[in-house]
Amino acid sequence: MFTLDQVVPWGRSFDEYSQMFAIGERDLDGRIVGCADGPASFNAQATRRGTEVVSCDPIYRLSAGQIQERILATADVILDQTRRNLHEFVWSSIRSVEELGQIRFAAMQRFLEDYELGRTQGRYVDAELPVLPFADASFDLALCSHFLFVYSLQLGEAFHRAAALELCRIAREVRIFPLLALGGGRSPYVDACAEALRTAGYTVSIELVPYEFRRGGNQMMRVRRSTEP
Repeated sequence: MFTLDQVVPWGRSFDEYSQMFAIGERDLDGRIVGCADGPASFNAQATRRGTEVVSCDPIYRLSAGQIQERILATADVILDQTRRNLHEFVWSSIRSVEELGQIRFAAMQRFLEDYELGRTQGRYVDAELPVLPFADASFDLALCSHFLFVYSLQLGEAFHRAAALELCRIAREVRIFPLLALGGGRSPYVDACAEALRTAGYTVSIELVPYEFRRGGNQMMRVRRSTEP
């Protein structure tokens, strides 16, 4: 079973974000925040396309060199865990562990090349859930990739509820991917979060997306303010 003791830096690309979150051209016209983005290249690549993106993660208190050291210190562990648990993944668009490493390192290199400039421009913000330093409705769309629900063993139900509500506070729409906990299986906190959000007046849907690398991990949670179309 694929498992990790703590949150690790492991970045994904613009193309992967686009599929994981079913991002369309209209979404890219708005202001986007990525929460727990880590060393993903979505911010760098979307910014080059003209999209206004802010990423927040506590790892951004570190320098590019320090983040690179963290990546190198954990990459072998992640790839070894993947190699030991091949059956938990769908090897179609990514065909091998070696190719996975190449794709991830390419994305993280794009991030590292953009990071210091992006930090001075305010695109990479040292902040972490469940409390974020942004005003209400600061963003059109909030994305949370491979953090909430994934680390269900490490982060409890109360944290998940508070974090989901905080994302909804700062953005008009929230998308969370995937809904699986580490090791496979739907996170036990998906339903609890959905109930808390609906009770708070939000509209919640679970939707299929055109992306599946972890087997069964092809759904995202979409949350909208009830007054939004």
